[in-house]
Amino acid sequence: MSILIKTVRIAGFRGLENIEVELEQTTILTGMNNTGKTSFLKALQLALGNRQFVSQDDFFIKGDFVSKEIIVDLLIVPINGDGDERDDFSPDWETLFTIERVRNDDAGRSFVPLRTVITFDEVNNNYKTQQFILKFWPELIKKFDVPGSEQKDINWYEVKDIGDSSKSNFHFDEIPFFYMDAQRDILEDIKLRFSNLGKMLSKIKYSDDDINEIESQIKTLNEKAVSSSPILSILKTNLKELDTAMDSHGEGIEITPFTKKIRDLNKGLTIYYNDQNESFPMENHGMGTRSWSSLLALKAFVFLLSNNAMEKGTKFFPILTIEEPEAHLHPNAQKKLYEQIDSIVGQKIISTHSPSITSAARLSQIRNFYKNEKVTCGKIETDKLEPEDIRQINRQVTNTRGEIFFSKVLVFVEGETEEQALPIFAEKYFKKSPVEIGLDFIGVGGHPKYLPFLRFAEALNIPWLILSDAELSTKESVLSQFSKCSSKKSDINCVVFLDDGNDFEKQLIADNFSVEIKSAISSSCNYMNGQHKKAKEKEIEKYDDKKLYTIIMGSKTQYGPVIAEKIIQTDKDLPPKVINLFRKIDAILKRKEI
Repeated sequence: MSILIKTVRIAGFRGLENIEVELEQTTILTGMNNTGKTSFLKALQLALGNRQFVSQDDFFIKGDFVSKEIIVDLLIVPINGDGDERDDFSPDWETLFTIERVRNDDAGRSFVPLRTVITFDEVNNNYKTQQFILKFWPELIKKFDVPGSEQKDINWYEVKDIGDSSKSNFHFDEIPFFYMDAQRDILEDIKLRFSNLGKMLSKIKYSDDDINEIESQIKTLNEKAVSSSPILSILKTNLKELDTAMDSHGEGIEITPFTKKIRDLNKGLTIYYNDQNESFPMENHGMGTRSWSSLLALKAFVFLLSNNAMEKGTKFFPILTIEEPEAHLHPNAQKKLYEQIDSIVGQKIISTHSPSITSAARLSQIRNFYKNEKVTCGKIETDKLEPEDIRQINRQVTNTRGEIFFSKVLVFVEGETEEQALPIFAEKYFKKSPVEIGLDFIGVGGHPKYLPFLRFAEALNIPWLILSDAELSTKESVLSQFSKCSSKKSDINCVVFLDDGNDFEKQLIADNFSVEIKSAISSSCNYMNGQHKKAKEKEIEKYDDKKLYTIIMGSKTQYGPVIAEKIIQTDKDLPPKVINLFRKIDAILKRKEI
């Protein structure tokens, strides 16, 4: 049996005003930039690792309000070999934590609740850290729904007299903490004595007989290297003249191209990667290889510590936090690296902007950070979904549309015309490209296929909208899927239907854009000469709405963006339903009521 940090709560740290995140054995943190992923990892470091980085800027600020304290709570629970939560800690872990630190909930299940509080000590002009075991694990929000009562809801961090000061320290050597930021480099690790690689190299040990034998071989190798080189021999001869000016009774000058002592092995260490018949030093490799190597060095170090713990018969549960492991790596390498990290013993928390890593991870491992008025964290509760539901989300969403993890607003549409035309309309309406404002238009491939996307967006707290065709069967299908996605919102706020009976192409015709459609068709034709062009344009001019609809339906991917470009080049307003959609997007982005 092992343990798991099941829940992390943070209040008053950087941009994290109040957040709760449930963790897995491997957890993937996704979301746009500046949503709090790195702050979350740093908060774990406050509780479990080095706190020397704390400054005034680490306290939450909102307007004129500045948090007076940073609070980080951790809930540790026992798990079995499959990662499932158990009722009791194993005897070894219970002995390590001690009976006084272990708590039990109403169902008799054991847990250890840890709290770290950081405040500024004005008297000593420094930051003060207090750590203690909680008497119990408080509710996230204690609500008071008594009519007429002025009692306000109480957040978890506002509960009084919750700490057990008799057990104020919870540093355990058996639960080491590792933090790997995005600026990692194996070459720097070799130089730094306190890097993971440096610590490994410092632990290299040989028997006395092995040391004597190896150093004797090195001495012979150095002598051979110097004597066989006229340059080194001349250099050594001339450097011996130092003895004439120094009061020295030593053996003179030595030149050692190779490390002389085993204890200095790390100083001359060079890593080579072989490519078929060639060998290249790490200095000649790019940052991708060097970053990857640094992560693998961490894996090796943890493996070494784990083996040492097994030999001593002690418990060992490392906590690894890793920023953007995908840095400088191509997509397939990113997937391979994720598998390597996932296989490391202990608990891993990874922040990423890589669709490749999110697609390689299990849905249950993903936590999405979204920032609006405050930072929230969403997760997909796979235990409430059928296997087929999970497969559809993986196949239709994460494996092919991984970029939507990093969206500010998602707009789901049925067909190709909308998916190509709406970004063009959006750029005119918002005066910015959709990419700039974090807006993604996603074609789901037909009206029966919305549900996996809706479940995904709803679970991960990413705001979403639908622009839907309005045939009767389509409307019924869309509303049925909406009812299954567990949204607390009203369908009228989330779904924009076109006019009754219309698809997107019919709606453009109904909105009096026939002239622009004819112009798009004309500009897309291939003409043999000027006379042919003139005759064809005259023919197109006579097309009625039915003919126009037939033509553009026959080549949706060709005409969608061209028609949109023709429309925005005129002085006409955008289609009314599109404007309605964009107003809802505007309300989300500006946090207005719809």
